[in-house]
Amino acid sequence: MAKELKFEDMMKKLETIADDLETGQMPLDESLKKYEEGVKLLRLCRKRLDETKRKVEMLVKKGDKLTLEAFQE
Repeated sequence: MAKELKFEDMMKKLETIADDLETGQMPLDESLKKYEEGVKLLRLCRKRLDETKRKVEMLVKKGDKLTLEAFQE
């Protein structure tokens, strides 16, 4: 994971890891490595989502004017 992956690519890789782990066909050592890789990817995805969420702004129409407001959940 030296180069920065796109979010979508990280999610696909996570799905692949989950599928591999669910089969139960890998040796324990390999399963542990895959699990650790998945945890790292999950943390990266969560961080990327948090960063993106902070950047999201909504255009809100107030009267005749459009204004930018921070995203609120």
